[in-house]
Amino acid sequence: MPRSSPNIVYTDRHSAPRLLFAGDNLVEVDLPVGTRCIYPKPALAPLKDVDAAIRYAINHPMGSEPLYAMLEPGMKVVIAIDDISLPLPPMKRPDVRERMLKIVLEMLEDHGVEDVEMIIALAYHRRMRDWEVERMVGKKVFDKYWPDRLYNHDAEDAERMVTLGTTPEGDEVTMNKAAAEADLVIYLNINLVPMDGGHKSVGVGLCGGKTLRAHHNPKVMNETKSYMEPEESHMHSVVDRIGRFVNEKVKIFHIETTLNNKMFDKNLDFLGRNPDEWSAKDKLAARALLFTLKRTPQPLRQQIFSKVPAPYGVTGVFAGATEACHEATVEKCYEQYVVEVDGQADIQITGIPYISPYNVNAYLNPLLVQVMAQGYLHNLHKGAPLLKKGGTLIITHPCSDKFDHDQHAPYVEFVHKLLPQTRDGYELHKRFEREFAKNPAYVEMYRYGNAYHPNHAFYMWYWGEAGRRWQGRCIVVGADNEYIPKLLGYETAPNMTEAIRMAKETAPADPQITCINFTPIFMTEVKP
Repeated sequence: MPRSSPNIVYTDRHSAPRLLFAGDNLVEVDLPVGTRCIYPKPALAPLKDVDAAIRYAINHPMGSEPLYAMLEPGMKVVIAIDDISLPLPPMKRPDVRERMLKIVLEMLEDHGVEDVEMIIALAYHRRMRDWEVERMVGKKVFDKYWPDRLYNHDAEDAERMVTLGTTPEGDEVTMNKAAAEADLVIYLNINLVPMDGGHKSVGVGLCGGKTLRAHHNPKVMNETKSYMEPEESHMHSVVDRIGRFVNEKVKIFHIETTLNNKMFDKNLDFLGRNPDEWSAKDKLAARALLFTLKRTPQPLRQQIFSKVPAPYGVTGVFAGATEACHEATVEKCYEQYVVEVDGQADIQITGIPYISPYNVNAYLNPLLVQVMAQGYLHNLHKGAPLLKKGGTLIITHPCSDKFDHDQHAPYVEFVHKLLPQTRDGYELHKRFEREFAKNPAYVEMYRYGNAYHPNHAFYMWYWGEAGRRWQGRCIVVGADNEYIPKLLGYETAPNMTEAIRMAKETAPADPQITCINFTPIFMTEVKP
């Protein structure tokens, strides 16, 4: 018998059509009777007083002495901060990072700590623009510290990087010099999903290319069962051993926060709910949105979703030692996201949303469509994947040959020059990655512009390794061209009915079909 849950419904002949994201557009699809549709849990209740929760956490930390006990006049403190890749989309102001900064800076001042630097922990992500930084940290902090004592991490700046040593397993650990030489590093984190935070914060966010290669490679990705279940992730096991090595050399105090899944404001929150339960007002809003999107040019469609900040609520604040507080953080994430389902699907239908961690204020280009389909969305599970091994994934997206050339210039060459030669991650890693890393134009764009590091394009492909290995086929509905889907290894179908017919050709008789729209975010846990 199907598991009884308000988050799971099965379509019948009276069911309303489903709305699926197709990038910055929405498509309305009719699904076969008996299709299992999974929806996210309701948003957890937010903390009533976030500032009080932050103060309580840093004064009652886990596995560590309180923050105030670590402080003394004249010491050097570095505050490292998560970058713009989280949360998705950006949260309403004040951002929780601004709240944490305000309280931490006040405490530092009260204890005579004046030598303070703030570093945005980018690793190989793009530099944040000044207005993006101001929005995140608040005007008061921005005006006082930017850009001399509040700045973007630069993994290519040899003068500002230092080698801490080598782990027993042979990982060379490089790190931002200011952080490595500080008396104390305080890391301010937002945990949108269980993959974030913990040792990944400092050990990845403030490291250099030699350290990134230890875990951002096809071998590690192929050996990872789920990015969202750290205890089952080989990537996390490598990151953790590097992080423990860093903790032996550098004194670190973590402050981690969790959010609920309230991605849309009240005007759009119907998008995350079962349409069979929509009110008359919801139905009118959906009709109006579909009408508008159909007649709106692409740049304006993007703004309809991405320019409206999300009313996320903070659900938890945990502070102290890296592993102790992160364990509590992950459990709070599971509480919000995990939906239990009975059995795996033979065919999974998934809308690809307009945003990923790597296209904030930019278009979701083909390489990022791939990392969403085979990477992030495939891995949003605890235990076994929702899709059976060898099953068919159906996605909705135009797969346009469109890139933001400020942020994603290296992606263009990767997609159009390298993928036509091979889609094999090991071969790409062996033949091309090091050459890309030394491209002076791309490195310059990363260091002084707003581009992702040239190697980031490779990492995006590697992040899809697990999904490509697991899935049998991927069929795209709504593609506006044949070239890009073929380049990515996908098939195309003109509509959902035809895509399901194609999928059934290689599925067992009477296949289990499951439809998911990962907005808001949630995870599945398959039960036998």
